Amino acid sequence: MSSVPEVVIVQRRLTNYRVPLFERMRTLMSQRGMKLRLLHGDPTPVEATKRDGGQVGWAEHLPTRYLAGGRLCWQNFGPRVRDADLVIVTQENKLLYNLVALTVRRPPRIAFWGHGGNLQSDRPDGWKERFKRWTTRRVDWWFAYTDLSADLVQAQGYAPERITVLDNAVDTQELIEWRRQIDATAVEAARAKLGLTGHHVGVFVGSLYADKRIDFLLQAAGEIRRRVPDFELLIVGSGPLAPMVEQHAARHPWVHYLGVRTGRDKVEVVALAQVMLNPGLVGLGVLDAFACGVPMLTTDCRLHSPEIAYLRHGHNGLMTPDTLHDYVDAAVMLLTRPEVAQRLRQGCADAAGRYTVENMARRFTEGIGRCLDAPRLGETAPEWKT
Repeated sequence: MSSVPEVVIVQRRLTNYRVPLFERMRTLMSQRGMKLRLLHGDPTPVEATKRDGGQVGWAEHLPTRYLAGGRLCWQNFGPRVRDADLVIVTQENKLLYNLVALTVRRPPRIAFWGHGGNLQSDRPDGWKERFKRWTTRRVDWWFAYTDLSADLVQAQGYAPERITVLDNAVDTQELIEWRRQIDATAVEAARAKLGLTGHHVGVFVGSLYADKRIDFLLQAAGEIRRRVPDFELLIVGSGPLAPMVEQHAARHPWVHYLGVRTGRDKVEVVALAQVMLNPGLVGLGVLDAFACGVPMLTTDCRLHSPEIAYLRHGHNGLMTPDTLHDYVDAAVMLLTRPEVAQRLRQGCADAAGRYTVENMARRFTEGIGRCLDAPRLGETAPEWKT
């Protein structure tokens, strides 16, 4: 280990939305006399269909092997981090080498970065979650996605003074600026380009897989259309359920499947809508809603990621009971009561100012500094070098 503290972040795979975070962290950490390295592996074949991979020129590729149909992952990062002062890994049971790093080949400091628990688990007291809780208390520091994540970690007996809340975010500043540049003329041009004829529009933006509850979305859209005859639905994203969405759109001309849209193209589509429909898992996508000023409508389906903590019902979005009737009622209200929609749009603007990648990078960097300055959690394994 050199006089410059070396921090290594290990990512099972690198997604495009994380690239701005790591670039900003590298700059901030360099300014504070720390060196950041990033190791990342490869996605599963199913994840590869999302087409959301990212590239960082200074990152290092990590050989990756998936077992048991992708349910387990082996990434031997030990030889790559022998000189590291701190190694930050994601808390996932499937990451087998994490267990090695926590026990027999422990670095000077090791930290978790994550949700604090599997909020989608249908067996919260099963052995998988019990094992995760066991690992929770065996790291030197916790970088929790949100306040909700920090609460989950503390509830498992972890010391609150060793937790940094990151306010997990993506880079939305460009999205906000692009949205400002899209005026009424640009909106009408985009409507014409997509062949929209109705003026009540909903949009879904996200990966197309089971936890997003695409069946519920399409069924709800049909009911909304029955009550608001000129309603049209825009669907942006890709994933395993893309063929089903394509087939549905082919049978219903008012449903427009647009595939993957990124950057300004994505913002241009979202700008056409009055409501963002996502009845299933809500994660970082809520930040798109905030940045574009389009209220998110979801359900209390118990599938959400920690970022659901950012959605404040009645202030910057809506969460309904998990029934089709309640969801459709709320969507119709947002589409037909502009005063309600306007209040929620203001709440979106307020939230967009708080949940930024700049804020997350700053919190992450400050937490790393605190971790390096703090005493180790305890001598629970042999020294890293033998």
